[in-house]
Amino acid sequence: MTLTGAVAVLYGPTASGKSDLAVTLAQRLNGVVINADSLQVYAELEILTARPDAAAMARAPHRLFGVLSAAQACSAAWWRDAALDEIAAAHAAGKHPILVGGTGLYLKTLMEGLSPVPAANEEARARATALYSEVGGDAFRAALAERDPVIAARLKSGDRQRLIRAWEVIESTGTPLSEWQALPKEPGHDLDFSLIGLMPPRDVLYARIDARFDAMLKHGALDEAARFEALGLSPTLPANKALGLPELRRHLKGEIGLDEATRLAQQMSRNYAKRQVTWFRHQRPFAKKSDGRHIRHAEFGELSERNLAEIIPIILPAG
Repeated sequence: MTLTGAVAVLYGPTASGKSDLAVTLAQRLNGVVINADSLQVYAELEILTARPDAAAMARAPHRLFGVLSAAQACSAAWWRDAALDEIAAAHAAGKHPILVGGTGLYLKTLMEGLSPVPAANEEARARATALYSEVGGDAFRAALAERDPVIAARLKSGDRQRLIRAWEVIESTGTPLSEWQALPKEPGHDLDFSLIGLMPPRDVLYARIDARFDAMLKHGALDEAARFEALGLSPTLPANKALGLPELRRHLKGEIGLDEATRLAQQMSRNYAKRQVTWFRHQRPFAKKSDGRHIRHAEFGELSERNLAEIIPIILPAG
């Protein structure tokens, strides 16, 4: 049976206020908040990923937050399947699903679907991983360019995870990943989406980012980074990309002082926010401002009671 119904999507850069808006809307619309952040899925990273705290969780039901171990690699495909399950469960319970997050690729994958790329082949991945370790990134990318020049041209030599995935696919299927990705995408559902973007002015956003990281440190971010370091996980796992984590780990190893780690973490977070804004500005359906059968779209620079009065009719249009 094809999944139908309304879904709200709250998107925007880090520290834009999405989580607060999601809880407020969930309370007013009998909603369920569903995570669409690729790092807030990890149980071990509550503070550094700005996961909703216990008080927020108590105000509204939350799903897909802290549900995976950092030893696992979350993917757009895994998240899409999990999100569709949570959307269906919300509808079945008579609640409104409210997706919130800044991982645009995940949201785009949910709305537009995936190309029919084969599932991971562990044996082929192990061989590709061993080869990458043996020859290094430059030689591995050059070898991949002979088999899949399109993908190789997109990737840098240091993009180990994606290079290995491309090699794994061609090894296990005989078909380049670029050809799989060129196949038509199918959403696999008939959902109606309301896209609500929060895009604060740059100076406001950057000030929030800096203040939030200072608050994270006061609430135990350094201890969280130390606990993560003690896990001894592979450096290639996605959880290692949590904002602020690399800089705090450098401090813990004695490479830099805490003030320098803080400065670098704040700078990296601001750079990331800038990339998020650019991505959303140029990617459909987020760049699409006109209404359509399955997409309603609006953006706001701040969260206010006045804006809430505009947002709610977009999510719940008359009729």
